[in-house]
Amino acid sequence: MSEFELFHPSLQHHVVNSLGWRDLRPLQEQAIRPILAGRSCLLIAPTAGGKTEAAVFPILSRMLTDSWQGLSVLYVCPIRALLNNLEDRLSYYCSLVGRRCGLWHGDVGQAARSRILRDPPDILLTTPESLEAILISRRTDKPYFFGSVRAVIVDEVHAFAGDDRGWHLLSVLERISALAGSRAQRIGLSATVGNPDRILSWLTREAEPSAQVIAPSVDAPNSAEVQLDYVGGIENAAVVVGQLHRGEKRLVFCDSRSQAERLTALLRQQGTNTFVSHSSLSADERRQAERAFRETRDCVIVATSTLELGIDVGDLDRVLQLEAPTTVASFLQRLGRTGRRSGSKRNCLFLATHRESLIRAAALLRLWREGFVEALPPAPSPFPVAAQQIMALILQNGGTSRIACQNAIEHALVLGADLTACLIDHMLQSGVLFEDTGILSLGPKGEKLYGAKNYMALMSVFDTPSLFHVFCGLEDLGSVHPLSFAGFGQRPVVISLGGRSWEVIQLDDARAVAHVRLAEVPGRSRWLGQSRALGFSLCQKVRALLAEESVDAEWSKRAVTEIAAARQETDIARRNQTVLEFDMRLDRTRWWTFAGLRANAWLASTLGSYQSAPPRFDNYWLDLQGSIDVDKFEQDFNYSALGCRLREPPAKIKFWECLPEPLRDEYCEERFADPESASTVLNTPRVNLRTHHSG
Repeated sequence: MSEFELFHPSLQHHVVNSLGWRDLRPLQEQAIRPILAGRSCLLIAPTAGGKTEAAVFPILSRMLTDSWQGLSVLYVCPIRALLNNLEDRLSYYCSLVGRRCGLWHGDVGQAARSRILRDPPDILLTTPESLEAILISRRTDKPYFFGSVRAVIVDEVHAFAGDDRGWHLLSVLERISALAGSRAQRIGLSATVGNPDRILSWLTREAEPSAQVIAPSVDAPNSAEVQLDYVGGIENAAVVVGQLHRGEKRLVFCDSRSQAERLTALLRQQGTNTFVSHSSLSADERRQAERAFRETRDCVIVATSTLELGIDVGDLDRVLQLEAPTTVASFLQRLGRTGRRSGSKRNCLFLATHRESLIRAAALLRLWREGFVEALPPAPSPFPVAAQQIMALILQNGGTSRIACQNAIEHALVLGADLTACLIDHMLQSGVLFEDTGILSLGPKGEKLYGAKNYMALMSVFDTPSLFHVFCGLEDLGSVHPLSFAGFGQRPVVISLGGRSWEVIQLDDARAVAHVRLAEVPGRSRWLGQSRALGFSLCQKVRALLAEESVDAEWSKRAVTEIAAARQETDIARRNQTVLEFDMRLDRTRWWTFAGLRANAWLASTLGSYQSAPPRFDNYWLDLQGSIDVDKFEQDFNYSALGCRLREPPAKIKFWECLPEPLRDEYCEERFADPESASTVLNTPRVNLRTHHSG
């Protein structure tokens, strides 16, 4: 019997006759038997590789064969746009076999939510935050709603695994399993990751020895068409994008929302049919742009990483990348957008506007050619999530005990009883919690910090940045940072949103709303982002690339010329050495480590005790006061420095006030430092250089 014949007869009929499929893709065939057997799985394939059907078809077959009733499947995605994109397709698949699919996230209206609570669908498309909202709501009959859940599909699981959102998801799933009385089958969908077995172990909490990674072989790097060009500015990039591959459908990825807005405006000025998509546009604006792009041939859509995550924008001809992503895994996601038509190849053209991104792109492509993909370790020390889960359990149950908290946290987050007890004690002492006759509840500080708007702050483990919503009449255009309005009242302020220019005519500070009208002059909007952290492997490859003279086949003539100039102008990229470059005029030393942001953060914190001011650092170097005695440096730092801790996070952490100092220290050291790579740097030979100006 073939794998396909294992499906329920009704599903077999509709796959062949209603969908008109003549065969299944390798991943879809290989997933049938283990998923029908109830095993948890991690399904890995490039973007548009058929992962959704590989998971959903066997689950629908189980649903029919075993007569599942009620809400039996949760389909969890990291972003709402992906849920919206999947709704029609999954609803159609369900309807073919007499089942229903529903959608629940923050943009879904109350009437639709009430209908779902009264009459749950068979499959619910949702986010971790929406599941949390349902669990802590007083309006929900939780055992009725979640009591029949049998399977969970986590789409783009790699987007969850690397941070606290993933731990939040696992915690929520453990609480749902308790309500259902059994552990649901877990199926993760992912693009290529460097450590799939570890991700699957994390997803299943190491509770299922039979869990299986399913990852059919993919095309070798040489089968893709990849080029790297140096254009020297965004204006030149717009000319290249507009003139190259006319008549084709092109997707351009940008580093930032500001860059996406600027490129879109430039392309439209030269008459190129251009759309834009990023997270600060309103949901309606994004949907309109993505729909128009799907239905048009000769056009460009400019996007940030939001379109990296599997959202259907039709059959693409070309992917272009302005600058470079920070990981090979991200590049593979973007590359996988192309090559879907029979006989076509995956392709990507890099357009670098400055030297650093050119060299970073060249280094990243070398890693890709070597078959390297970054490992994605689950985020360590999820203490803020533990604090959030304690308070969420209290709201879910109307109060809870220490034992119940410890059991829930130990199962989901693998934190021992001692750490959980330390956390609860601190939350009690600080007034976040209150205890009476052994029952925990929110204390006065907890109510003050998290009680507003029906405890909305407890529904997610991340903070949404403070942005102004922008309206033209009644049309919601999206949101921008308040810094975009600097000077309003003294001069006209024009912002850019959706690739169009808007003059600000009114600001409502109390409601964080801006009213605008169309403008003719170019505008500019601002959003605050974090430093682009590069990993140790990529930074080391940058150093190796600068230290040699070879030329790669995918480099354009302009890229070759610019990289050659960079190699001639620097002598700090020495093989198997780091460089201490002392500037005699400024009395400062720049230590070129090429170690990555997290390793340099660790080294900077270590050096802080030897300096009157904290050293500055980026992905490639640290700036230190004065000169350094290399012999003493090596003697002191290779040993005593390894015990140093980072004391403060580089950005605001939600629920930070709930953590006692020892847990704060451990969190900072494990999340924002890379002592292993730093140790490699410390044991690498160093060379001294003397200059008269900083390089």
